[in-house]
Formats: sequence, C-alpha cells, structure tokens
Amino acid sequence: MKNRHSGTPSNIVYGVHAVTESLQVNSGLELYIQEDLRGKNLNQIKALAAAKQVTVSYRSKKELSDMTAGAVHQGFVLQVPEFSYTDFNSLLQKAQAAENPLLLILDGLTDPHNFGSILRTADATNVCGVIIPKHRAVGVTPAVFKTSTGAAEHVPIARVTNLSQTIDKLKEQGFWIFGTDMTGTPVYDWRTEGKLALIIGSEGKGVSPRLKKQVDEMIAIPMNGHVQSLNAGVAAGILMYEVFRRRLS
Repeated sequence: MKNRHSGTPSNIVYGVHAVTESLQVNSGLELYIQEDLRGKNLNQIKALAAAKQVTVSYRSKKELSDMTAGAVHQGFVLQVPEFSYTDFNSLLQKAQAAENPLLLILDGLTDPHNFGSILRTADATNVCGVIIPKHRAVGVTPAVFKTSTGAAEHVPIARVTNLSQTIDKLKEQGFWIFGTDMTGTPVYDWRTEGKLALIIGSEGKGVSPRLKKQVDEMIAIPMNGHVQSLNAGVAAGILMYEVFRRRLS
C-alpha cells in the first residue's frame, strides 16, 4: 500500500538507524541489503537480522531506490508489518497512571520530518503519548519512522476521528489543554503542574479555530528576531523540554 504523504510503501523502513531499531524490537519481516555494500554497519545489521531470524536478500542500489521512491536508504530496506496505532483509551489509561503526564495533540501536521522530529523529542522527554487525526494529516510513514530514529516504536501514537471530541474526553479526565500561539502566555510563565495536553498546530495555519475555543490557555515562545514563527518540530521541542526541565527540578 502506498502512503499518499511519503510516496513510499507504508510497510517498509529504511536507513541504518530505522532498520536497526525495527530489528531490535522484532518488527522485521524481510531485510533487503544493497548487494555491493561493505563496512561495519553491514556486519552489525546482518548479525542482528540473523539473531532475530529475519530473512536477508540482496538487491541493487537502483532496486532499493525504487522501493523507497528515491529516498536515502543507506543500503538497507526492511519490510515490516503495517504500523499499529495505539487505541486512544489505552493511551489515556497509561497517561492517567503516570505522575503529571504530558500528551501531545498534533493538529493537522503534514510534514513527515516534523512529525518524526517531534516523536524523537517526545521519547527523550517522557511524553506519555501523541494523538493525531485520521484525516488531512501525516501518519506514521517510512520517512516519519526514519526521522524519528526509531522513536515511533517507543512513543504510543493514537489516531482519532475527531480531535475536538478527543479534547472533550481529556478535559473530562482532568487534563489541562494548552495551545501554541504568538500572542499567548510566555513559556517561562507557563504553569506546568498536573495533567497536560499540548496542541501543536499545523505548519501553515497553526491551531485550528475550533480547537482554539477548547484551549484553557495559549502558550507563546518569545522571539526577538526577524522571523514570525518557528518550525512546528522546533516549537514542539522547546515546549516539551520546558515541561521536562521543570519536572526534573
């Protein structure tokens, strides 16, 4: 099955880090290696595939490039099962069991590299899970998985039909809902105690007007340069680390 956002099949991952991570968590079905490849990475990944009893076959560089729609595969392509999203209720149950949980809600994010970057930071900062919409947004594609360097295997990701209804459910469970906006409360004045859900808006439009009406407070990252906004992945990273920093202190 082709993924409309990435141009590559959604049941493959590629590149040294993504393939290694998938093999380590036992999600590999068949490994394709560039036939003229040499070096340390080759030996390590072959050994890991053997340990996990994953079939290995060899292909030309062009064949691997065709499989990945021209992406940088570094000589390794791994067939994996279709990505399995976490059920929202299961994610919520896990978050409820955590002390001062943080959930991310991605409102219409379409760039797989932003999504992958957010997942990587979420894994590093103890985020309990990420919620994305089923429609008009990027899902977990090979490009997302590669950019996340395998974090997509470790951060629960729930895909829901209606973000507005999901936010209502989170509020019923005692979560405070925050959004991101240039005119919001400065991040250094953000009160991060308790159960938090942070909405990260889409790259072009930010948080949608409907969701803004449900937000308890908008948070702003003060800026003193010439640009008017930050990349969604960078902004999300700053806010995740702010929560993480305060909970370590």
